[in-house]
Amino acid sequence: MSVTAIVGANWGDEGKGKITDYLAKKSDIVIRFQGGNNAGHTIINEYGKFALHLLPSGIFYPHVINLLGPGVAINMKAFLDERDDVISSGVPEPKLLISNRAQVLMPYHIMFDKLEEERLADKKFGSTKSGIAPFYADKYLKIGIEIAALYDEAALKERIQRILSVKNILLVNIYKKEELKVDRIVEEIIHYRNKINSFVVDSTIFLHQALNEGKNILLEGQLGALRDPDHGIYPYSTSSSPLAGFASVGAGIPPYEIKRIIAVVKSYSTCVGAGGFVTELFNEQGEKLRNMGGDCGEYGATTGRPRRIGWFDCVATKYGCRVQGATEIALSLLDVLGYLEEISLCVQYDINGERTDDFPTTDKLQYAKPVYKTLPGWKKDISNIREFNKLPERAIDYIKFIEDKIEKPIKLISVGPKREDIIIRK
Repeated sequence: MSVTAIVGANWGDEGKGKITDYLAKKSDIVIRFQGGNNAGHTIINEYGKFALHLLPSGIFYPHVINLLGPGVAINMKAFLDERDDVISSGVPEPKLLISNRAQVLMPYHIMFDKLEEERLADKKFGSTKSGIAPFYADKYLKIGIEIAALYDEAALKERIQRILSVKNILLVNIYKKEELKVDRIVEEIIHYRNKINSFVVDSTIFLHQALNEGKNILLEGQLGALRDPDHGIYPYSTSSSPLAGFASVGAGIPPYEIKRIIAVVKSYSTCVGAGGFVTELFNEQGEKLRNMGGDCGEYGATTGRPRRIGWFDCVATKYGCRVQGATEIALSLLDVLGYLEEISLCVQYDINGERTDDFPTTDKLQYAKPVYKTLPGWKKDISNIREFNKLPERAIDYIKFIEDKIEKPIKLISVGPKREDIIIRK
């Protein structure tokens, strides 16, 4: 039995979906442990190209059970729509489960997310407007609604009525909108509850049995370490913890069972959303890297927004790997850099004239300027290479330089968009 966590070391969009999809082949269970449908994992396989938002990335293997854990924000409509889209694309019906302890993302969460971003205008946080921040706010205010609570309709209606008594005051007086109607919301929630009934399980019992039976389990994180609300670039963070340390909580796995933590790192830096991004490129070089990146360029899988682009940031990545507790690194999109004569990497920050190797808090990050080291490029297509020692010498030098700076071993190297485009380094 083994439990492996696959998490991001940066701002998200590192390529976690592909790594999860690749490793799921030898797994029994894949678990999403946090977040909702506010981010996407792009996967390319024999069925086509998919941008998964809520479904775990193990859904393409008929033998894998895919669980949305207690830490996930369950948008029931989005779950059903995404499942239907995947099946209509020719994927065999996946095995999907939803924890009865997970909470429901309500229609008013999405409404308030959109309204607040509009109110903040140029001070907004770059929300995907998927309702995630209001969802987690309600969860920790103890006015969230568990899946298990959907089955007592009288109690559910009374609970929603109490919740709306406050939310309608905000809606009318702050946002100048009409009040929400209790009956309409209850009717919608019951409608979708009936459609997800067959997927709901007691995840605590299910995972206890799975561990006793020695099942291989993958824990799949969303976004990356720098979006963590405690350790990231707060307040430009997500609203749940994408750290491997939270995986045991958000999935329901004892922490001592997690033996392997793979932090996924992109071979250059990208970022969707607001917040400090020290190596960001604003010139033609950055635009070309954006268009060369990924399968169809660097654009958000959920929002479609152009990703902010920059050189590899050793300072941020070392910090991200540290707070993730990474045991190893998966380096993605190395092939993208094959067109470059020279490749820059940020090795230190200069903050008000002082150089540092340590990632600062958000208040200081805004003053950080990158200190670069430039390495020669390899100017070669490496997408067909499957053995580490067959990579161009300069590509190997690039990998080893990153390893030295972030102090973690790079064990997996992605050299193309497809599942099989990967080097396992021994």
